[in-house]
Amino acid sequence: MRRFLPLMALAGASALAVAAFGQSAPDSAGIAHPARWPIAKSRGLIDPATEARITALMARMTIEEKVGQMIQADISDIKPEDLRKYPLGSILAGGSSPPLGSPDRSPQGPWIATSRAFNAVADERRPGHVVIPLMFGIDAVHGNNNVIGATLFPHNIGLGAANDPALMTRIGRATAEETAVAGIDWAFGPTLAVPQDDRWGRTYEGYSEDPSITARYAGAMVLGLQGAPGKGRIQAGYVAASAKHFLGDGGTWGGIDQGDDRIDEATLIRIHAAGYPPAIDAGVKTVMASFSSWNGVKMHGNKSLLTGVLKGRMGFAGFVVGDWNGHGQVPGCTKSDCPAAFNAGLDMAMAPDGWRDLFDNTVKEAKSGAIPMSRINDAVRRILRVKFAMGLFDPARPWEGRAGVLGSPAHRAIAREAVAKSLVLLKNDGVLPLKASANVLVAGPGADSIPMQAGGWTLSWQGDGNSNADFPGAQSIYAGIAAAIKAGGGRATLSPDGSFDKSKGKPDVAIVVFGEHPYAEMRGDLKTLEFEPGDKAALALLRKLRAAGIPTVSVFLSGRPLWVNPEINQSDAFVAAWLPGSEGEGVADVIVGTRDGRPRKDFTGRLSYSWPRNAGQFANNRGMKGYDPLFAFGYGLSYAKGGRVGVLDEAPGFDASGANASVFFAKGQPAAPFAFGAGPILRRAVDGPQTQEGAVALLWPAGGATLTIEAPAPIDLTREANADVVLKLTYRLDAGAAGPVSMAMGGSRPISLNGMLKAGGWQMLRVPLKCFAAKGARMEAVKEMVALSAGAGFAVSVADVRLDAGVAGDGCAVKD
Repeated sequence: MRRFLPLMALAGASALAVAAFGQSAPDSAGIAHPARWPIAKSRGLIDPATEARITALMARMTIEEKVGQMIQADISDIKPEDLRKYPLGSILAGGSSPPLGSPDRSPQGPWIATSRAFNAVADERRPGHVVIPLMFGIDAVHGNNNVIGATLFPHNIGLGAANDPALMTRIGRATAEETAVAGIDWAFGPTLAVPQDDRWGRTYEGYSEDPSITARYAGAMVLGLQGAPGKGRIQAGYVAASAKHFLGDGGTWGGIDQGDDRIDEATLIRIHAAGYPPAIDAGVKTVMASFSSWNGVKMHGNKSLLTGVLKGRMGFAGFVVGDWNGHGQVPGCTKSDCPAAFNAGLDMAMAPDGWRDLFDNTVKEAKSGAIPMSRINDAVRRILRVKFAMGLFDPARPWEGRAGVLGSPAHRAIAREAVAKSLVLLKNDGVLPLKASANVLVAGPGADSIPMQAGGWTLSWQGDGNSNADFPGAQSIYAGIAAAIKAGGGRATLSPDGSFDKSKGKPDVAIVVFGEHPYAEMRGDLKTLEFEPGDKAALALLRKLRAAGIPTVSVFLSGRPLWVNPEINQSDAFVAAWLPGSEGEGVADVIVGTRDGRPRKDFTGRLSYSWPRNAGQFANNRGMKGYDPLFAFGYGLSYAKGGRVGVLDEAPGFDASGANASVFFAKGQPAAPFAFGAGPILRRAVDGPQTQEGAVALLWPAGGATLTIEAPAPIDLTREANADVVLKLTYRLDAGAAGPVSMAMGGSRPISLNGMLKAGGWQMLRVPLKCFAAKGARMEAVKEMVALSAGAGFAVSVADVRLDAGVAGDGCAVKD
């Protein structure tokens, strides 16, 4: 009976969890009732022999070693030698974290070296040290997207339009192989969010607004990443998957990232839980907790869901990992101390920069009983179970460093196929397919921009700071079109601004590639679904081409459906291309036909998100009361089955200027609803770095003064401070001050800027919000967005002041 004890203990824990949370409680309390939820069961994770090995291993472990397994640090904040004092169970590379001693944009080699450096210390044979391999996690969400040269697949919103589960398994397998060869054994995906409000900045990470597509994809992607249950080991080129984010990340009120799901339990189950039973049945090894809340209760601290539903009713036998300092958002917790999250069912805390103090505090709480040893042991058993199932205790790594895998032709062919299948034709007045023999003008900011077509979570968290040179082996949309046109005897000319040499004749057709610039969570949150509100650059380009009598095809790059009625009206054809990734030729495969204009491939993509009729149609999902989109869920034209789109209403129907909470100054004036505070500082308009009179020159009077930009009401920036968001100032130093120059926010004590401001043209200053928090700012109620203080004679011109994410700060330079 002894060798079967762990299995019985697990079953008993599941039964107790269901019983403990099965009592009635109002839905508004954020307490789940497990008996209402679907039943699932982990496969391939538990077997008696392995459970016996885990029991024997745990008997040798100290409390410190057990707690270490429950903590994950980011490689930007930990060194391999730290593992000798802190026996952590896992490391991760956050979206912008570089491999050791190398740039954040690095090829396969430095990532392998980083993995080996950490594992070498973890695997050391030392007195009193139980050797347990690390898990190394990374956000491989559309391919191994942090590594130079990797294949980048379309983001999930495009894959949802393809509606092809078998393709998902092939993409998962390719992603696993490209992750394993880089020395990484854990991919933080698939994302099983079901976005309900398209203002959310992570909408593109969800396959669909409809849970049925998410449910069909969840198991398919897990099988691709992990292999068949019980078979997928790192030695076979598989990695651990992480279904995320449990639960309701796509259902927050107002589409606010890390916000609150204000819905009843039945809706939480029907919409947001749909992907988890199939993922668990497919053997998913880890589940990541969501930053979000359900009716006010943070998911990282919701025992009824993490323990009662996930581990109990759904029979999940792997481990639950937190999100980036998400445990610190649980009431009563900080990023360095949170027994409540572990007691709720979190097994491993993602503590990128607070891991030392979290380790020390958790050890104390384990010894004091604040976290029961039964809970500690359960968490450690689950983590070790996954490590055994992954084959991590076996030192062989035959895939690690294998040549010819990263960005292989076979993987790029899968990605190209996925691009073609993801395209949705919204309008076609007979201009598509293009004749390959035609004279084609290719215009727009996205035409020859691999960073723009790849989107966020690409080489950096927000996907910014990249150039085409960072994508060896990839192909822009223009390059794909040019190759197809050349093969058919035609000519393709790249002209981002749409100009052309009239002496060589007017183009037969223009393809304009435009859309959203890269973003990820928080920066991507919107207040309106209007594309380019107030600054219609793409629309102006389309109108210019139409005025020249050139038929125009729009290829729209976006991470969500947006209100583009004016742009559709100015287009003869309009293609929703989403965020297609590295293989731009997949677009040409569908829109460019043969020499005589016959299709080579037809459009098969169909909308997995409803398209808005106006800019304020945020929650616009199939099955909702009053459902009235412009293009319904499942819409998509094809060459075989066309359709006509009439002239669309060009009134956006929504003004979001008053809801701006991140851009404080732009285009020469405070951005609504922000305003300058009263004061004696002289102001005059000057030319900015890019636009005429796009900045303001400021001159400080005798005696000094403080310039403030203020909000009409306090704004909560605690979420942004936790995520390392910075206050970015675009400035030109015109005259230095004899005395101190400082900056404050939210009533903080001043941060010295002496030595940080640079002369010589336009510059950027980036101050992390956590610097202001450290100086006493009330980040939960910020009204004074910036306060710039200086003495007499100080002069500076300012072009832009805003919050920014995904970029490194210039430091705090904190001086009292």
